[in-house]
Amino acid sequence: MPTRLNQTVADSALLTKSLPLELLRAFVQSDAADDGLTPSLMAELKLLARTPSLLVACNYGGTLCTAEGISTETLPLGSASVALRALAALPNTHTAVISGRSLRDLAAVSRLPAEVHLVGSHGAEFDMGYAHGLALATESVLQNASLALMEAVGFEKGISIERKPVAVAVHTRPAARKVVAAVTQRAQDVAREHNLHFIVDGSVLDLSVVEPSKGEALERLRARLGVGAALYAGDAPSDELALATLRGPDLGIRVGDAVPAPGHRLRDPESFARVLAMLFELRRAWLFGEDAVGLERHSMIGNGSSTALITPDARICWMSHPLPDSGSIFAHILGGDAAGHFSVEPLKPSPVLAQRYVDSTMIVETRWADVTVTDYLEPAPEGITSLVRVLSGTGGARITFAPRPDYANAPFSMEARGDEVHVVGTSDPILLSAPGLDFSITSDGRHATASAEVDLRNGPVVLTLRCGDTEPYTADPGGETERRSAVALASRQWVGGLKIPTVKAALVRRSALVLRALVHEPTGAVLAAPTTSLPEGIGGTRNWDYRYCWLRDGSMTVKALVDLGSTAEAEGFLDWLGRILANAPGPEWLHPLYSVSGAPLSTEATIESLPGYAGSRPVRIGNAADHQVQLDVFGPIAELIHSLAIRTGVLSDAHWLLLEQMAAAVLARWHEPDHGIWEARRPPRHHVYSKVMCWVTLDRALRTAEQFGRDAHAEWAPTADTIRAEVLREGWDDAAASYTVAYDSPDLDAAVLHIGLSGLLDVRDQRFLDTVAAVERELRVGPTVFRYRYDDGLPGLEGGFHICTTWLIEAYLAVHRYDDALELFNQLVNLIGPTGLLPEEYDPATEMHLGNHPQAYSHLGFIRCAQLLDAYTPPTP
Repeated sequence: MPTRLNQTVADSALLTKSLPLELLRAFVQSDAADDGLTPSLMAELKLLARTPSLLVACNYGGTLCTAEGISTETLPLGSASVALRALAALPNTHTAVISGRSLRDLAAVSRLPAEVHLVGSHGAEFDMGYAHGLALATESVLQNASLALMEAVGFEKGISIERKPVAVAVHTRPAARKVVAAVTQRAQDVAREHNLHFIVDGSVLDLSVVEPSKGEALERLRARLGVGAALYAGDAPSDELALATLRGPDLGIRVGDAVPAPGHRLRDPESFARVLAMLFELRRAWLFGEDAVGLERHSMIGNGSSTALITPDARICWMSHPLPDSGSIFAHILGGDAAGHFSVEPLKPSPVLAQRYVDSTMIVETRWADVTVTDYLEPAPEGITSLVRVLSGTGGARITFAPRPDYANAPFSMEARGDEVHVVGTSDPILLSAPGLDFSITSDGRHATASAEVDLRNGPVVLTLRCGDTEPYTADPGGETERRSAVALASRQWVGGLKIPTVKAALVRRSALVLRALVHEPTGAVLAAPTTSLPEGIGGTRNWDYRYCWLRDGSMTVKALVDLGSTAEAEGFLDWLGRILANAPGPEWLHPLYSVSGAPLSTEATIESLPGYAGSRPVRIGNAADHQVQLDVFGPIAELIHSLAIRTGVLSDAHWLLLEQMAAAVLARWHEPDHGIWEARRPPRHHVYSKVMCWVTLDRALRTAEQFGRDAHAEWAPTADTIRAEVLREGWDDAAASYTVAYDSPDLDAAVLHIGLSGLLDVRDQRFLDTVAAVERELRVGPTVFRYRYDDGLPGLEGGFHICTTWLIEAYLAVHRYDDALELFNQLVNLIGPTGLLPEEYDPATEMHLGNHPQAYSHLGFIRCAQLLDAYTPPTP
């Protein structure tokens, strides 16, 4: 099910074909010293560009073009027309022209496409049929007024009269000034005599049966389109009605000097065309990301309680505080510069030479020709995030510190105090210590940014960002090397205790370190991923918050570490689970996921102010899957307890109690339908994978009881047999020649491979061989395997899931298709990012990596495959 790039990107490219974007950019970059493009206007444009839903509206003559005319005499400036069209092609962006011209004339002369809303007759005429609804008496009034005007002013040189659907217009532009004055007075008298509204619109005098209603028209467009903010530009008195309706984040612009009024004023229509081009550039950058770096190219640092993502050019683009699911400090990956970042770049422009992890650590080095940045999160007391950035080399570097707390929604100010930068006004203290640096602070009218330049020939510079530290921080640059060495030593000692397979050993070590960094040591919970809303399809809505502990994912993550020889993470996770069960009404009522603190999740919400990665929205906070029924979660927990006991040779009473509770939950609910592993947002079904995992729960409980001398409950064995028989009978579909996603469904699902991988069905059974063949045939595309292809009740497309790819590799090995397993494994290896990390998905059609990053599922699956390939023994002939 390949993902497609957001069509609006292509649409805007097509719309700008008549005038290349380079010309728009030339407008932006040209000298604007005296045309009204002031710094305050630019600041407001930047804010307006970040509005979730925007309307850009303006008058026609005198605003989009230099003068009014009749019929096709006047056309809008080419650049203004292209900018309007390009803006209209952007997501959640609407454009409109509200003119005094008749709608028919406006459409003919402007030649603007259907994407641009046109409103004629000073805001009264929204459709071509409007004039046909006028009463005969009204037509008579207009006819009489037209005749009166012809007699009164029609003979004057340079004067012409035009009949409109709701008005009679007197055009005065070519006439001499004295003639215009006299004609204006006579036309006003005719309007009074015929009880018509007299409207002066530049060089056009309108005698209209309706009042000018540009304000009402703007309000009507806002309501119809559901926009949150608007820009309106105009040059005539009638435009003041529209400008008067602006409020809040709206922006009003007057063009020319016809109407004296305070506010932003541009010199001429060409200046307004430049503003439209600027707004397009700003909004496109905000919507689609100024530099949507491939997800797999991001590196993660972590210290067991906090994580952060780093771009290939050493920008901290994501970090939350104090908990994984707390508001962000930096969210550049979801909203560009406006969402917050912490950047370092060489003063002498040069390409990045390399980015790498220091061997067997979560310390990242980014190197240019004359600048190196070393990043890590050092251990800190609970509730404190401590990020260290060390700059070294022989050149100069520029530092930009732009925190944007709470997804760029929290107000704050910034103060430079000696060699420290303090973020003031936030709920938790935020302090950047930078001995020897002199920061300057600027503001874009909403947020502050601190910047500094440093000459590294004078020695390394240590930047320490402390969030949540209420005690004064004493910088110790001389001791940084020792602190970093201690961090590296602890990491290497942990890695040294693992049993690493020989197959892709370096990548397995990196995957293990990633999994360990996703363990929240203060609580024992395990994150599915450290990020939220990284899309499963570019431009789509499948953007989920994974900064929580799924019981399934957490169990599988720490089991992968147990299988490598590290058991402390599993012990911590089971302790965390025990505390949750102590407060639950019963094990059968466990939620599928919890916050790391063990609390149920709050309501899923969206952050409208963030455009999302590469324009993919919404950005979600929370996860509605918390309210689903997922009966498969008990199986991975049971399997973890069994594996941990085998690894350590000990089964504690606490862990046996947990196993009994998981079995009790299965006995109580295994026969119910549920939402399944993939959390489809549709009614529950009898999912085959969920039933298999219910069987796994009882099977592992029985094995553990036998191996460790515990008393198995009487109901376990017969219930396990009942579940197995039902799954084998009801889960098979003759038409698909495979086990399928749910009873009475022909749809394939990669998760049903577990019917054999779990041991429920012998892998030599023809039904399992056929299921492997069906998954391979229907769900594998090149180097990836899709979860399924059926309608799951959600809009949009997604990529193939790396965890599904690893399941197929495991299935190949189980049925002794070693060459196929090795080939697919190597293809998976080729998809791993340059520093060894994997996100959740891959789209073979666009060759893009998708989903939250790095993903625990992807890395634990990779470890499992490497171990199986390492231990594989061909069948005996």
